[in-house]
Amino acid sequence: MKDLKEKILVHLKGILNSYSEIIFLENYKIGLILLIITFINPSLAFSGIVSVISAYLFAKFLNLGDEFLNSGFYTYNSLLVGLSIGYLFKVDLLTSLFLIIAGVFTFIVSFALYSIFSYYLKLPILSLPFVIISSLVYLSVYNFSNLFVISLYPHNQIVKLDSIFPNWIGGYFKSLGAIFFLPDVFVGLVMAIILFLSSRILFLLSITGYYIGTVAVAILSGSFNLEFSDPSHFNFILIAMAIGGVFLIPSIKSYLLSIFAVLTSIILLSATKTFWALYGIPAFTLPFNLISLLFIYVLGVISFPLVAKTIRRTPEETLDFYLTNINRFKGYERTLFLPFSGKWSVWQGFNGKWTHKGAWKYAYDFVIVDENGKTYRNEGLYLEDYYAYRKPVLSPVRGRVVKVVNDLPDNQIGEIDKENNWGNLVIIYDERGFYVEISHFAQNSIRVKEGDWVEVGTFLGLCGNSGYSPQPHIHIQVQLSDQIGAYTVPFSFVSYISNGTFFSNDLPKENEIVEPIFVDKSLDLKTSFALDNRFIYEVYEGNKKVDEFEIKVEMALDGTFYFNSGKGKLYFGKINGTFYFYRLDGDDEYLKDFFLSLPKMPLAYRKSLKWDDYIPLKIVLNSFHKSIILLISSFYHNFAKVSYYGEFIDEYVIRGEVKFPMLNINNRYKTKLDEILGIKEIETEKRKYVLKEVIYS
Repeated sequence: MKDLKEKILVHLKGILNSYSEIIFLENYKIGLILLIITFINPSLAFSGIVSVISAYLFAKFLNLGDEFLNSGFYTYNSLLVGLSIGYLFKVDLLTSLFLIIAGVFTFIVSFALYSIFSYYLKLPILSLPFVIISSLVYLSVYNFSNLFVISLYPHNQIVKLDSIFPNWIGGYFKSLGAIFFLPDVFVGLVMAIILFLSSRILFLLSITGYYIGTVAVAILSGSFNLEFSDPSHFNFILIAMAIGGVFLIPSIKSYLLSIFAVLTSIILLSATKTFWALYGIPAFTLPFNLISLLFIYVLGVISFPLVAKTIRRTPEETLDFYLTNINRFKGYERTLFLPFSGKWSVWQGFNGKWTHKGAWKYAYDFVIVDENGKTYRNEGLYLEDYYAYRKPVLSPVRGRVVKVVNDLPDNQIGEIDKENNWGNLVIIYDERGFYVEISHFAQNSIRVKEGDWVEVGTFLGLCGNSGYSPQPHIHIQVQLSDQIGAYTVPFSFVSYISNGTFFSNDLPKENEIVEPIFVDKSLDLKTSFALDNRFIYEVYEGNKKVDEFEIKVEMALDGTFYFNSGKGKLYFGKINGTFYFYRLDGDDEYLKDFFLSLPKMPLAYRKSLKWDDYIPLKIVLNSFHKSIILLISSFYHNFAKVSYYGEFIDEYVIRGEVKFPMLNINNRYKTKLDEILGIKEIETEKRKYVLKEVIYS
């Protein structure tokens, strides 16, 4: 019986999420409020319910999983079609049959368009299926004379607020309500409150979009009173929210782009209303869909950096996720290990002062220096005087060797080879889609050949002074073709130490001494969590045991692993020698402590090794502080950062500290690793967690 109730609750949440998805929110509680509001027009409410449930049940009939349906993403278009039919027709048995057909039809179109748009165009479908199906419905009614049209009659108003607000304010509320086919001031006021409480960013964008679009149209038409009475201006609201805060990272640039998009839509909205009026069809959300999709497509084609790759439940969460990730993962997706062992110095980096210019600016040069910063002993007159000369060069990636040059002579000091700039070299194709060129090897020292497969750390040859090289050094660059000296592209280095600090993915500065660090098998095994492993912890406050809680290892649809406590999900993984807690979904205080105690850890131990990281604001701050700080951060991305500092005390114990000076937060943590697997103990300033039992799958 309990399982049945839980299944019904899951399905109910999925249906309610369809309502909140219409205004870019995924929250079943908001969906419930919006559902209740639709009962201002009972015909509208029942039509929406019938249509969305029909689509949901059809999806279940096709054996689509709960994970597929719970967000409401695939059924909100069916809901909109149901609302549009309910606005036009009185609900009876005949209309209900029509609603079922339309709901299922809309779901099929939604699924098909999503498959096409996501694969070929990398675009969302927005409410385009709703526009298509509702337009077909409105065209088809001329032949369905048995359906009773109620849109010709006045609709009920539960609370009459039109006389309270002036037209320029009431028009905004009516346009908000029109999104749910309820162009009513009371409905719009409730929706405005929902937006304000859920997302200050969406609320401000809704106001900005409406008034910029409406004022612009009013100036062009010459009638402010008429334009502020036009509920179809909800298109301006939806465009501003979509471009300004949902599909772009909230920022000054996204806000400006949303304004441009709204102004652009004026022409399309006017043309649509004029043309479609001939067929008795309202504009629906066609202007919103076409303008938003055009802007998102163009920005995606030009690789606009603020296009949101991951969209969370609200623009604030999307912004927090984005800001945390750009601080946590400072490098690029093209990652390399350092091509040597031991300590080397960065001689020249990106856009360096000598040869790394123009199309070849993304490259690094490394040399070895002594305690005085010199690259050679004695007078430096001979190749053998240079510390880097004939030192091993290692593969920075795993891949296939595609080109080798090995027979060019080493230049004597004071000479350079201008005809063969890159000297002796190895080019490796990395299956992630790029090529790595390592240059200036010593003559006849390369020990791999074209066609060989190499792993990270494979011996390639010896550092030399061939090509355009004034002294022995290692040159490395990343390119998109296998041609020698091709144009370079950005990359970064992973898993290295500089001045006692571990860097997981970064770009060292010129003259910085760097050293690669390699994975410790013991630490790697301690963080190798298998599916269905369960960890039971005792929770103490002071010396008093106050609770027990259990976490279980599970896997998401995208293959990411997470700890599931029942109240939250803590996602984790390992990348290039670093263990990460990626993010926390839910509101579990215990999992928050796990995240804060060890957001990341190098999988290589050295006593007193230090590292830093950044924490999502939502993990540390309460809702009030978080909403204010994220709103300000949308205008200035560097406004606020929560920093983490970690240090190995010994091979089992890590000391951590979380700082947020703006709110005087300075919390300390101590984490003790288990000898075999996982975390044995965590000490915070409030609680202590002690591993009681591990249940293996």
